[in-house]
Amino acid sequence: MIAIIDYGVGNLFSLKSSFAAIGKEAVVTSDPDVISKSDRIILPGVGAFEDAAKKLRDSGMADVVKREAALGKPVMGICLGMQLLLDKSYEYGEHEGLGLIHGNVKPISDVIDKDLKIPHIGWNRLIIKKQSPLFKYLSDGDCVYFVHSYYAADCDDVTATAEYSAELTASIESGNVYGCQFHPEKSGTVGLNILKAFCEIL
Repeated sequence: MIAIIDYGVGNLFSLKSSFAAIGKEAVVTSDPDVISKSDRIILPGVGAFEDAAKKLRDSGMADVVKREAALGKPVMGICLGMQLLLDKSYEYGEHEGLGLIHGNVKPISDVIDKDLKIPHIGWNRLIIKKQSPLFKYLSDGDCVYFVHSYYAADCDDVTATAEYSAELTASIESGNVYGCQFHPEKSGTVGLNILKAFCEIL
C-alpha cells in the first residue's frame, strides 16, 4: 500500500487515480498509523514553500515523513513535495525544509533566459544524469510535464534535468528518498511508468 500524505496541499486524488491505473493500492491519509503500515510514501505539494512547510509541520506529518525515511521506507516527493525534501528554500525569504536530501530551492529566474515565461509550464525531455530505480522503464529523452518557478540547486544528488534555456533539476535521489520536480500523474504513460518503478523499489 502507498500512503499519499494529506497535509492540505497537493494533487492528492489525481495521484491516487494514477496508482489505481497501474493496479496499485494507494490511500490519501494523515494518520501516522496508516503511514507506518504503508510500504512507501508519496509527499505531494503545490503552491508556496513557506505555507506548505508550515502545514506539514503543524499537521505532524514532517516528523512522520522523516521517521519513516530514517527507517528505510521509500519516499518520493512530487513538485513542491520534492522541494520540501531539501534543506532550505529561498522562495520569498528563507525557509527550512526537511533536510532529507542536501540542496536548496532557488528561483529559476536566476538561471534562465530573461525572455522566457515563468512559471515553466509544459512538456520537457528528461536528460538522465545518473541511473535511478525510478528510470527502470524510461529512456533518455522521454517527456514529462512541469509546472514550477523554483528548482533544486546546490544539490549533488541530481538524477535528471530538463532544458529550459538552462538545465533545471528534474529529479533527485539519496538512498531511499526520491524527488520529481515534474508531475508523474500528469505525464501520461511515462509518468505512470515512473510510479510503477517506484512501487517496485525494494
